[in-house]
Amino acid sequence: MLRILHSLPRTHKLLLLPVATMVTVLGTQKLITTYHDLNQSHTPLESVLVPLPSDSAPGVPSLRQERTPVAEAIDRASRAIDATRDNIPLNDLAATEIVDLDVITSAEASMTSVTAQPHINAQLDDGALHMAVVLGTLSSGMLDVDNTASVEIADATSYEDYGNELFGDISFLELELAADEPYVPKWKTHIVESGETFALLAQNKLGLGYSEVMALLEDLPDPRMLTHWRAGHSFDYKLDESGRLLSLRMMKNTRDGILLERDEEHFAATVIERQGEAVQRLYAGSVSGSFARSAQATGLSSSAVTELTHLLEQKLDFRRDSRRGDRFQVLVESDMIDGEAFDSRVLAVKYDGERMDLTLLRNATDSNFYTPEGSSLDPAFSRYPFEGNYRLSSNFNPRRKHPVTGRISPHNGTDFAMPIGTPVVAPANGRVEKVGNHHAAGRYIVVRHDNGYQTRYLHLSRPLVTEGARIEMGERIALSGNTGRSTGPHLHYEVIVNNSPVNAMNVELPENTSLSGDTLIAFQRQAEPMMAALDSGETGTISVANYERQEEQ
Repeated sequence: MLRILHSLPRTHKLLLLPVATMVTVLGTQKLITTYHDLNQSHTPLESVLVPLPSDSAPGVPSLRQERTPVAEAIDRASRAIDATRDNIPLNDLAATEIVDLDVITSAEASMTSVTAQPHINAQLDDGALHMAVVLGTLSSGMLDVDNTASVEIADATSYEDYGNELFGDISFLELELAADEPYVPKWKTHIVESGETFALLAQNKLGLGYSEVMALLEDLPDPRMLTHWRAGHSFDYKLDESGRLLSLRMMKNTRDGILLERDEEHFAATVIERQGEAVQRLYAGSVSGSFARSAQATGLSSSAVTELTHLLEQKLDFRRDSRRGDRFQVLVESDMIDGEAFDSRVLAVKYDGERMDLTLLRNATDSNFYTPEGSSLDPAFSRYPFEGNYRLSSNFNPRRKHPVTGRISPHNGTDFAMPIGTPVVAPANGRVEKVGNHHAAGRYIVVRHDNGYQTRYLHLSRPLVTEGARIEMGERIALSGNTGRSTGPHLHYEVIVNNSPVNAMNVELPENTSLSGDTLIAFQRQAEPMMAALDSGETGTISVANYERQEEQ
């Protein structure tokens, strides 16, 4: 206590002088009373209370001390004065040196109990009282000469963290301070437990009534997010000062979620879609069995395998053209969020096969695929499969009636009257799918084109290609004729889109979309890092930044 008093400012010392004096007087009173009890012949020794220092060893104290309790008190006070000559920071004080103001209460109780005994004189004589006051005053340093009184003192403050060690329980101060601060709602997280329903949870924990829960579910774009959740799912929420729901945030997956915010008496729903970081990865493998399974074995996702298969099918007949041991490389870009891939998309593919070599690159401008030279997978598709002009003898008519039976006999093609032996040419690039002979169609050819369209040529006199052959736009594939069930020399020509026959004379056909000029230059510049990734053959994550720097150079 003495060290604490000495460390306080002068003003605080003067304010605490009565307290220090009272504590010292009460302490001296206790010592003298105890000393007085020891000298009474009728006082049993076991009822005498002898104050001991805090570091006393356990056991019953000896009453035959060479020094009296009063002398001991004076000696301890003298040592306290010596120990407080220099200011001592409060944070250097030990716990045992902190003043315990409860001693006042205990001392008062002690004095009351002593006064209650008539045979004991509880009054302090003048010498003891004078000694107590002098001890309390000197030991606290209150009579020290202050040489700095006339010196101008700058603004002072304290950075010590006194804590409960000095003031005891001050939780009431924290409550008062907290009451003055404005309420700031904070996000909390709830993890769904087995058997837990949102309706019950909302009423018990989120402060919502049943009608409010129903209205909230109606505001959701997908109520199943809250009605069909599973144990282990979690959501975040904010409550207002009264414990009512302010905001609720739930993620359907790592990227997609929904945010509900209270708007007066309703909740406004906002769709959450986190933006990921674009990451490129190169996959490589060889054909062993089906191409789809071989591609999936490299680690490609199902969606990427499907996109890749549809892409290559425009140029490659897997059943006829792929061979065991054919190599392929695929560059895929995905949006990565917390280590999870979203929206995987094929950027480039290189197929090195026994029967075909093919490299395709995605153009960021139109998202279509081109060869490194800028050729499109959907080249121009000619309206007519021949050169020159020939009369259209029968139109496309799916509701045509048979002239004899009167029944519906669809005419799914367009007939052109032409002499036998007229050259028939491919209207677009493709592959011969079928070469056959039919009793009604005569000799015929079926071609599947790179854009997915299919064409048929009937009543031919002679096919010029074989099954599985690769053909180019304008290449001769057959000679017209009059075979099968035919009323005269002509070419029956069909176009099939999505497995349905269409009118070849008005169906929308792809135009020449190959790149040229500045568009081609821009595409090839953009394709350089993709080509570098394919040529490197290094599977795994591709450093896009490195390729961007190479492109800038």
